[in-house]
Amino acid sequence: MSGLIGKKIGMTSIFDENGKNIPCTVIEAGPCVVTQVRTNEVDGYSALQLGFDDKAEKHATKADLGHFKKAGTSAKKKVVEFQGFEENYKLGDNITVEVFSEGEFVDVQGVSKGKGFQGVVKRHGFGGVGQSTHGQHNRLRAPGSVGASSYPSRVFKGMRMAGRMGGDNVKVQNLRVLKVVAEKNLLVVKGAIPGHKNSYVIIQK
Repeated sequence: MSGLIGKKIGMTSIFDENGKNIPCTVIEAGPCVVTQVRTNEVDGYSALQLGFDDKAEKHATKADLGHFKKAGTSAKKKVVEFQGFEENYKLGDNITVEVFSEGEFVDVQGVSKGKGFQGVVKRHGFGGVGQSTHGQHNRLRAPGSVGASSYPSRVFKGMRMAGRMGGDNVKVQNLRVLKVVAEKNLLVVKGAIPGHKNSYVIIQK
């Protein structure tokens, strides 16, 4: 799937032609530089490696600097491979937000917000106060019983318990592109996407 690397700017809402208020997310999409061209002859598959967001030279390794120098560009913070581009791009080419068009549907992938260590009510939707299930007596947000006694004498794998929540790779599919603002490299898509503000996202057609 072809696409671009972007950065989540934040959420807003716009009115459509019928006067309906639509929640949407603004993404800074590109411009991305082609930093490597994968070919079937050399790599066994064809793809384009794209780089996004400049990195200070002092923060880049020498291997990074050499890699990006071949493409004639500065070191990049985020590098992702994409397949399925219709045009034949060459090393060092810039790909802008204009690869997207208004009305088409895209998939957006990002890392969801980290929630830290959470209990079973917030993490798994257990009943909690007023619905004291799972064998609990007087602890209203506790998980309750987690296993039987003499058999199987262990707790089954996958038991829903308290633990780290969030920080997962999440892909939201079929978001409609509402606007493409080419001069500012902005993409406005309907609905919400994963991640906090200024987090990197991958937009796929």
